[in-house]
Amino acid sequence: MNRNFLIIGASGGIGRTIAHQLLQEGHQVYGTYCTQDLSSLPTGVQYHPLNVLDESIDLSFLPERIDGVVYCPGSNLLRPFDKIKPADFIRDYQLQVTGAVSVLQAVLPKLKKSTQASVVLFSTVAVQTGLPFHSVVAASKGAVEGLTRSLAAEWAPYIRVNAIAPSLTDTPLAQSLLNSEVKREANAQKHPLKKIGSPDDIAYMAAFLLSEKSSWITGQILHVDGGLSTLKT
Repeated sequence: MNRNFLIIGASGGIGRTIAHQLLQEGHQVYGTYCTQDLSSLPTGVQYHPLNVLDESIDLSFLPERIDGVVYCPGSNLLRPFDKIKPADFIRDYQLQVTGAVSVLQAVLPKLKKSTQASVVLFSTVAVQTGLPFHSVVAASKGAVEGLTRSLAAEWAPYIRVNAIAPSLTDTPLAQSLLNSEVKREANAQKHPLKKIGSPDDIAYMAAFLLSEKSSWITGQILHVDGGLSTLKT
């Protein structure tokens, strides 16, 4: 069945890979970008500029029915707590949480026209597993997990809402942690599966959560993290 999906942040590493996965499955994909060279974006996705921090969100380019939304914008501010300003927390919250709220409120009437709508948000392994220097992202993504469960309860049974909580994934956002073989191997060894996650690992889970194959799953935080959050080896 051909379905309509909206990916916010579809020009980034994970968002772009999810868009490609959904295209391969034969769906119509609408993607947004904030700052991006359009010539480098993959063909097949209907791309539109969007800044989620704007006061009003214009999604007039979408069709009347949207079957799923993936909210991908993220940040990776990793600093000692005493080097972070309160304003850093506010800016990150606005991007990770307030932006998602604005998008979901704007697209909700279109989601309600679907017979099996699904929303996928993103958390992080750092919410469940305390990691040093992750206070900013863990605080914002903790709010995302609360939002996920609250909306899943409020929108059941017609709209499912889940979140994916990855560990370190090989995307441009994480390159400062993976820009040498020594760093890459050290980070891989922290995970029970002894490897770094790939964008495909995350995209497969997102595509599953958007599909009817996950029709009995909502309000969940799915840990795609190489076992880091639950295993000690």
